Amino acid sequence: MKRFYKFLFLLVMLVPFVAQAQIVEPVQWSIETERLSKNEYNLVFKAEIEDGWHLYSQYTPFGGPMPLYFEFIDTIGIERIGGVVEPKAIVKYSDIFEIDEHFFENEVVFTQKVKLLDDVANVTGAISGQACKEQCVQLSYDFEIQLGEPAVLENAEEASVGGESLLALIIEAIIWGFAALMTPCVFPMIPMTVSFFLHGSESKAAGRFKAIMYYVFIIALYTLPIAAIIMITRIIGGDSVTADIFNWISTSWVTNILFFVVFMVFAASFFGAFEIVLPSSLVNKSDSKTGKSGLGGVFFMALTLVLVSFACTGPIVGTVLIKATSGEFWTPIITIMVFAMAFGLPFALCALFPSLLQNMPKSGGWLNSVKVVLGFVEIALGFKFLSVADQTYHWGLLDREVYLAIWIVVFTLLGLYLLGKIKFAHDSDVQHLSVFRLTLCIIVFTFVVYMIPGMWGAPLKALSGYLPPQQTMDFDLKRINQENADKVIEYVDAKMSNLSVQTEQLDKKVSSAVLCEEPKYADIFHLPHGLNGYYDYDQALACAKAQNKPIYIDFTGHGCVNCREMEANVWSDPRVLEMLRDDYVIVALYVDDKTKLPKEEWIIGADGKEKKSIGRVNADFQISKFNTNAQPYYCLMGHNGELLVDPRAYDLDRDAFVDFLKQGIENFNNGVSVRNIFE
Repeated sequence: MKRFYKFLFLLVMLVPFVAQAQIVEPVQWSIETERLSKNEYNLVFKAEIEDGWHLYSQYTPFGGPMPLYFEFIDTIGIERIGGVVEPKAIVKYSDIFEIDEHFFENEVVFTQKVKLLDDVANVTGAISGQACKEQCVQLSYDFEIQLGEPAVLENAEEASVGGESLLALIIEAIIWGFAALMTPCVFPMIPMTVSFFLHGSESKAAGRFKAIMYYVFIIALYTLPIAAIIMITRIIGGDSVTADIFNWISTSWVTNILFFVVFMVFAASFFGAFEIVLPSSLVNKSDSKTGKSGLGGVFFMALTLVLVSFACTGPIVGTVLIKATSGEFWTPIITIMVFAMAFGLPFALCALFPSLLQNMPKSGGWLNSVKVVLGFVEIALGFKFLSVADQTYHWGLLDREVYLAIWIVVFTLLGLYLLGKIKFAHDSDVQHLSVFRLTLCIIVFTFVVYMIPGMWGAPLKALSGYLPPQQTMDFDLKRINQENADKVIEYVDAKMSNLSVQTEQLDKKVSSAVLCEEPKYADIFHLPHGLNGYYDYDQALACAKAQNKPIYIDFTGHGCVNCREMEANVWSDPRVLEMLRDDYVIVALYVDDKTKLPKEEWIIGADGKEKKSIGRVNADFQISKFNTNAQPYYCLMGHNGELLVDPRAYDLDRDAFVDFLKQGIENFNNGVSVRNIFE
């Protein structure tokens, strides 16, 4: 029996090495057409996914795995109605990317509604994306579909809206409406609402009326534009009206900087620098239309809330729009209205609550303390919008540690304020700490202590939605560079007795630290742990020949989860880092990058098709020369295309990886190889 278990263990251990030498195709595609009416069809894309594999959704958030993408190349004779509709994906938090991944398992069906303009039409396109298990695979599938009489299904059925009933959509909209309140870009609007309505009204009745109208404005501002877009889409048709406008609102530097400035202005007002009032001309104009109800300011607050909230609710609204452009009319309008009602209800209650506060005793100026506390919160949360703009446009202003430093300072000042150590112009003296105020102090200072380890790389998962990504940290890079410098100094001191050996080894380290030339694409790619290398094979080969070193090829991808795990857990080993830095010329080849190459660098791939992007060229190189399309994939090469040892795939065994690198160096020095990739 023990022999059987040993045999089974060895068989399992050999699987990765057998699998790495073949093309992995975990997703099988099939396409059908479904006739909906005389000239309307559904293109049905069915994906069968192998057990254990994840196929990532079209709506996988930015910064995570590569999302699924349907590209329609030749659409002459048809008109697309909306986008590609997918069912509800599985959502799971990723510790590697610190985002919620959206993926499918086993089987999934996508549909694209089209209108036939001629009697017969051919539709061509391609599907690209990523699937992951213990390794990640870039997917590429070309399709060609014939529509018209030859492809018509005689017994067509009307398609349902994703199989969901209106009641189910309403319930889902209510849940999303309440859940959206806790998102980073929506939550800070709650104290802004409270502050705005703290000014109160002339009477309770007027305050209630404003709060109710605030609620009505929120619902109208969500529902009416969506209804107009749906109506235009239904009348004009086509897929030009999509959720892209909401994505622009959430990522544009213009809107995010505007929101940041608004939050800072509100914070300054909370601290007592000035009172926020509308211009007299605007107030007079508003009053002339609304009497004495002051609805102009209420509408402005509702509009601000809706615009800011699009940064987080845009994907939800976008999903509704996709359903709308797939043939539905009333369903999405009702759904978005219910979503707005659930989303706006807590804000309406916050608007009602301040009017009650004004009638309560104002002992000790506690209302002003509430405003100051909200001011600190506004400063902290306002930086989220500046961070979005900074990350989207790569300004490099708010790295993770800079952002954390701001938050630590802000909340430390808030704690000192609650203790009475800081006082603003309109504050009353704090004679003693109440139990409630002391409790707030404990919470605030506990939060500050929680954030401090993040300055040195702690993940702070509870704040992952608010903080810049972990990879924006540069403390690790500085530490590694310092360690490298210390090693060089220690090495020189230890080898002074043998000048010739010392000089030879030092030259080797200097040549490894200084590359032969500036790497191509260094502005868009980088290596982990402060390593230097290239991102183009030919450039790396030339440098390897000049420095007489073997080449370390890293087939990787932006959205490769297992690549990041290998870098974090295996590359970080000091033994691995030393050999990669000193004994190899590294080249990282990204197979999923969309950067388009100059026309003179386009190639005809092994499949006979033109490859125009960095990712397509690198993927073709991996498939044609190594007969695999999985990442991560590590190859040790000589100068003439010789493979020094068998490549390695995903494996977190550090000792085995060290042996792999050592064997490559030994075989390179002895002229030993397993095969030549160019033969």
